[in-house]
Amino acid sequence: MSAHCQLTGAKPGFGNAISHSHRRTSRRFDPNIQRKRYWLPSEGRHVRLTLSARAIKTVDTIGIEAAVARIRARGGQV
Repeated sequence: MSAHCQLTGAKPGFGNAISHSHRRTSRRFDPNIQRKRYWLPSEGRHVRLTLSARAIKTVDTIGIEAAVARIRARGGQV
């Protein structure tokens, strides 16, 4: 599963892990990505979206129809 959100576009950030001795090694900050299935009434079908935890809360607020419209406006496929 690719670690990016279809709604917000959140993707991994990169940085350094710094040890006690201050040695630096590469690390990756992954967003909290979940696969969630929603019923899309306008199309009469379920859609499965890959969303961050923050985007799931956004869908709860604005509704699935508006969220799918935003995803399509970004050029995403649903």
